[in-house]
Amino acid sequence: MLSLVRCETRTQGSMIGITEPTVGGLVKSLNPRIIKESFALIEPRAEEISAYFYARLFAENPRLRAFFPPAMDHQRERLFHALREIVWSLDSPDTLSAFLSRLGRDHRKFGVTREHYDAMGRALLTTLRKFAGEAWTAEMECAWRSAYSTAATMMVEAAEEHELPPWWTGEVIEHELRHPDIAALTVRPDGALPYQAGQYVTIQTSRWPWMWRPFSVAGAPRADGLLRFHVRALPAGWVSGALVRHVRIGDTLLIGHAAGTMTLDPDSDRPILCVAGGTGLAPLKALVEDAITRDLRRDIHLLVGARTSAELYDLPDLRALEERTPWLRVVPVLCSDPSFDGMHGRVPDVLDRFPDWSRHDVYVAGPPEMVKRTVANLDELGLPAEQLHYDRIES
Repeated sequence: MLSLVRCETRTQGSMIGITEPTVGGLVKSLNPRIIKESFALIEPRAEEISAYFYARLFAENPRLRAFFPPAMDHQRERLFHALREIVWSLDSPDTLSAFLSRLGRDHRKFGVTREHYDAMGRALLTTLRKFAGEAWTAEMECAWRSAYSTAATMMVEAAEEHELPPWWTGEVIEHELRHPDIAALTVRPDGALPYQAGQYVTIQTSRWPWMWRPFSVAGAPRADGLLRFHVRALPAGWVSGALVRHVRIGDTLLIGHAAGTMTLDPDSDRPILCVAGGTGLAPLKALVEDAITRDLRRDIHLLVGARTSAELYDLPDLRALEERTPWLRVVPVLCSDPSFDGMHGRVPDVLDRFPDWSRHDVYVAGPPEMVKRTVANLDELGLPAEQLHYDRIES
């Protein structure tokens, strides 16, 4: 077990100012056990804790409120998601380092500085003390101060070392409404935006400043640098609704860095199964295009789930891809259209109607419940975990 950190703070109260020798980018004296045990005490009250944290942060630092979106529900969910990821990655230095570095680079688009991390650290410690109550100990205080110092330092260093811009400005050059709730957009960024097929970026519209939402790029990287997106307007989706119903050709968007690990395995020669639900088709279409561009010639099944024929918004283009690619098979699957002449059911539930998938590389994208159910069904069908690829995108 790693020893406890000697608890100190600088006179200015800087959380980042606590320094210790490091091993592999981590503070040597982190105590994962104490942090995990104390986190388990408060985790059931995630919603209350997140609300209190931001109330405390804004009360002590009113100017910071301008850096956050008007509606904080999503932001509060993201906070606790990130906190949970950090806590449960403390035993895995590489995983923790990769997560915090990505988070630090991504936070540049919010204008976050060292001073902001200090303010957030003070609010976090105050929140943890309050909700742990009498169970809070000096050991917990030391462990959490050390953990936050490590996390903040790694995020700041990653942000300062990154050479790419915090975001790109993109001009909308095509906007096609393919369904009352679904649009296909083409955007021209103002510079080269590096990404791999299957990854996603975050987008901000002028209609909702400081509100960033993730959207997968619906195509493999192109020589002209253009980006395609498939967007469904969600019932409570401020950004998705704006992109579908309000954005017009000539408008500008802000686009963040690419993220996600659902990319083609360069060392595999297995056949591929892609399982898409709704606009989850976007990253899977990108993977198919990538395989075609690289002439991989690996047999591909692309299952496209939707409720009705009208929601098969990209089927003509998929059929064109299929026609010129002998090793691609596109299979639409509808769950609420009795007149459809094809496969019926929910896409996670039709997997057992096909031959064995256990020798395939499988990629899954769509609404969270659809992804969860697909993953569970594939596990029951005997798919090895290392052959399954999907991203948990916090939309």
